[in-house]
Amino acid sequence: MTDSAATPLGPGTGSSPTGAGRVRRRRRRLRYAACALAFLVLVAGGAGWIVYEKLSGNITEDTDAAAELAKYDKERPTVLVHGAQNILLIGSDSRAGKNRKYGRNDGTQRSDTTILLHVAADRKSAVAVSFPRDLMVNMPRCTAPDGKRLEPTFAMFNYAFEAGGSACTIRTVEKVTGIRVDHHMVVDFQGFKDMVNAVDGVTVCLDAPINDADAHLKLSAGEHTLNGEQALGYVRARKSLGNGSDTDRMDRQQRFLGALVQKVQSNGVLLNPTKLYPLLDAATSSLTTDPGLASLRGLYDLVRGMRNIPADRIQFLTVPREAYVYNANRDQLVQPAADQLFRQLRADRPVVVRKEVPAAAREAEEGSSLGISDETVAYQREMDEKSGASSPAASASGTPEPTPTFRGNTAKQDTCG
Repeated sequence: MTDSAATPLGPGTGSSPTGAGRVRRRRRRLRYAACALAFLVLVAGGAGWIVYEKLSGNITEDTDAAAELAKYDKERPTVLVHGAQNILLIGSDSRAGKNRKYGRNDGTQRSDTTILLHVAADRKSAVAVSFPRDLMVNMPRCTAPDGKRLEPTFAMFNYAFEAGGSACTIRTVEKVTGIRVDHHMVVDFQGFKDMVNAVDGVTVCLDAPINDADAHLKLSAGEHTLNGEQALGYVRARKSLGNGSDTDRMDRQQRFLGALVQKVQSNGVLLNPTKLYPLLDAATSSLTTDPGLASLRGLYDLVRGMRNIPADRIQFLTVPREAYVYNANRDQLVQPAADQLFRQLRADRPVVVRKEVPAAAREAEEGSSLGISDETVAYQREMDEKSGASSPAASASGTPEPTPTFRGNTAKQDTCG
């Protein structure tokens, strides 16, 4: 036997499970784990990208309106306060497609609801202003969907959408208010229903029973969580609720939207992927927007700016108006109140809403019975002080005028009615 044959096997050689062999096996396992982890990351990232692309692809981009607005850009109002956002929300009563169950499709559509949403530059407050369908306004020159030129005319507000689409509605709002519209969204009946269903319904409380055959709505007095179909009937019903006026209906729409805002802001929706995805899917599937919002990123940036606004600083009101002097079934703006409201929004200065005017306006400024928090009152005073004597709202004596008050609701107030 040679010396080499008699040499014992040292540590880490041959088939021993220790030493270099063990190190090699550990390295192989780590490589396999790293590859598996990389694969999972790629899969997860790919799934996220697929979801993002799917939701973004749901949104319809309103390129026609963008092109029309570009033609008249020099005539449009200038931006006075950078950072503030003005978004026009248009509810279409189109009966096309899935909406045909709500009436005969004659190929036209009107603005069933139109709201100008002003989001303050500091993202601490927002004001949603409703425009009545029957408000008599000066409509600017517009272009019809078939390319026909529409001359300036004096007509009901919702004729702008019927005749000239979203671009004409935007330019009409800008002409009436002097406020430049940064973005717009159009949503139809089906889209509204889907969004309500996506948050598992919205709770309202009724001080009287409802039995409206036209709205397909029959509810007892008290609290109800409305599904999408019921909610659509509730916000559209007119003759069977309240005093039967469009004014009362707009008040009800504003209260419902306030309740919807509270529901969406709740942790049960925003922090729950199983609830958030259906909401995003429903919202994006039902929207037609300007190019700036026609992506999930664009909508996210908008929502991110609003998500931390307290409910009592999200305010809803209707433009100050009264019966049109030549037709009691039409509306006209009340001056100087309407111009005062538009001036405040143009300059990104606060407004205050009260349930009743002028009785509620005489309440103590702390708003103890109005659903307005002490923090909100302090914020409004701070904004008043910042405006100072140089503010256009200042009186001739140089003393700042108080924050104007209008009839309306906040998202924090209840939905009874």
